[in-house]
Amino acid sequence: MSTMAGVSLTDLASGFRDKEQLTRMRAVIHSCLADDRRQEECRYLMRFWWQLSMSYTEVSPEELRTHVGERKLAAVEALITAIRTSPERIDAWLDVIELEFPAILDRAYEAQSKSWDDEN
Repeated sequence: MSTMAGVSLTDLASGFRDKEQLTRMRAVIHSCLADDRRQEECRYLMRFWWQLSMSYTEVSPEELRTHVGERKLAAVEALITAIRTSPERIDAWLDVIELEFPAILDRAYEAQSKSWDDEN
């Protein structure tokens, strides 16, 4: 995170309007950014997902910069800026991200569900 190097992310949990906004934002990170086909990147995005509710350091900006691809890193950096600015900026980020990063299809879950449906 070029503009966030050396900055702690432990303040992020206090930047949300309410629990519903945090829940929606975490759902978008999980379904639109954290693609388990890219294990290393997914691992650090999920650590960031946890960081949003924690007051301790779960992930650092340096770790995100090292392990997250450029396009998703820019999205995460924009979210951090939005959180530190206002709940309205978080809403705007959510709207943009849901368009730029469509929900990731979980093929393993889908295959398991189909298998279970075929058995019953």
